[in-house]
Amino acid sequence: MRSRVSYIGKLSLKSRLLLATVIWATVMISIAGIGIPVLMNDYLVTATKERLQLSMDEISNNLQLDENQQLVLAQPLSDARFERPFSGLYWRITQGTTVLRSPSLADKDFKLSDGPIKEMLGARKEPLITITQTFVPKGGTTPVTVKIGIDEDPTEDVLQSLSSKLWVILSMLFVGVIVLVGLQVAWSLLPLNDMQRELVKLKEGKQDALSTNYPQEVSPLVSDLNALLFHYHELLSRARQHAGNLSHALKTPLSVLKNDVLSLDEESQKKLLPSIERIQNQIDYHLGRARVAGSMNILAVKSNPSARVDAITLAFDKVYASREVIVINELDDEFDVAVDPADLDEMLGNLIENAYKWANNLVRIYAIDAGKETVQICVEDDGEGIPDEELTNVLKRSVRLDESTPGTGLGLNIVNEIAHSYRGSLELTKGSMGGLKAVLTVKLAR
Repeated sequence: MRSRVSYIGKLSLKSRLLLATVIWATVMISIAGIGIPVLMNDYLVTATKERLQLSMDEISNNLQLDENQQLVLAQPLSDARFERPFSGLYWRITQGTTVLRSPSLADKDFKLSDGPIKEMLGARKEPLITITQTFVPKGGTTPVTVKIGIDEDPTEDVLQSLSSKLWVILSMLFVGVIVLVGLQVAWSLLPLNDMQRELVKLKEGKQDALSTNYPQEVSPLVSDLNALLFHYHELLSRARQHAGNLSHALKTPLSVLKNDVLSLDEESQKKLLPSIERIQNQIDYHLGRARVAGSMNILAVKSNPSARVDAITLAFDKVYASREVIVINELDDEFDVAVDPADLDEMLGNLIENAYKWANNLVRIYAIDAGKETVQICVEDDGEGIPDEELTNVLKRSVRLDESTPGTGLGLNIVNEIAHSYRGSLELTKGSMGGLKAVLTVKLAR
């Protein structure tokens, strides 16, 4: 039951409106298709009984006693079917033990059917529509009972013919209603389709805000969304500007302080340098977080990983020229990811620099399709790797497994933080070349 409700909750507005229309039209058409034939049947049976009543009146007017006090009809009835055997139109007159029958009964008599629903049957055992009346004939004192019956099959045939035509009309009406409502829904939801296309353009970075040409029911939502986008971009710009300003403001005093400490004796340096490095680490960490604080759920961002890897490796080839590391970039130029270029550089830069530090000779960078519009960018080296028990700890802030190698221990942690801000992830595993394999999972740009 819960899964059914969840499925219904995922239906689009158009599907919900059409589904409601189909259900409503189906119920109403079904009621009409069942109820109208019942009404028509009642009308046809009533009309038939009214015609039989004419024959009943004719019998009551012509029925009398002869000189032998026997019941006779003064003259034949006007409807010739009473005279033709098995015609389907019959009468029977009963007075005590005296019974008169129409020639159409051909010495047969009315009888009841054997089924659970008792029906009066005629000479050919056909079901009948009957009326009964009791009255005193002319010149007599004893009442007589007259029963007239007519074959029900012609009435049923007319009813079936009308019902068939009715269902054709109702089916056409059903299709017409669905088509009309479908067109109405499609036309009414056109503004939402336009909004969806504009949102796609926002995600692709082709525009910065939604247009204002929307119906009055949607206009407040568009206005609020545009205001939110403007406010978001302003906050992001200010946060990055403040982070840069703070970085420049603190960099010089820290450098001066560090140089002053380095001029002291060795024992004083051992006491003071660790504190200065911790301050530097804390500043680098929090500035990094402040820079990406506004990246979560950003709409109009995309970057090309292959191009960014080429730019990053070009710089690191010069920095780590002495290590003679070969980087193989297998990323396709055709796909983009939904990550701000600066943030992608931060993540890939840390991962690639880490690979440069620990690789023996080779670094391989490639992508794997992860489905659901996501991609995994893998950075793998042929170094010694990281022990399995340390793969989780190394993602924690300021954790360094080798103190002899320069670094702050913030790189992988910052990559992990930025990846999560884009609803992605960073996973460290053992690579096929023996070294570390870093798997960065991010969304593909639309």
